[in-house]
Amino acid sequence: MLNDLSKIGKYLGQAAHLMVGQPSYDTYAAHLRGQHPDRPVMSYEEFFRERQQARYGGKGRIGRCC
Repeated sequence: MLNDLSKIGKYLGQAAHLMVGQPSYDTYAAHLRGQHPDRPVMSYEEFFRERQQARYGGKGRIGRCC
């Protein structure tokens, strides 16, 4: 039962990230390692910051989310 709750929590976390437009780090890392092995993989923190910047505060973009 504890394993089932863990899986549910994982899926709810993934759903929440998708609802706010935050891509999955695991998907990013797997893609980069498989398709671009010569490029370094960002840490989770770097990935999160880069995605936040791209979505909410990139150059030339309006500084708001909606």
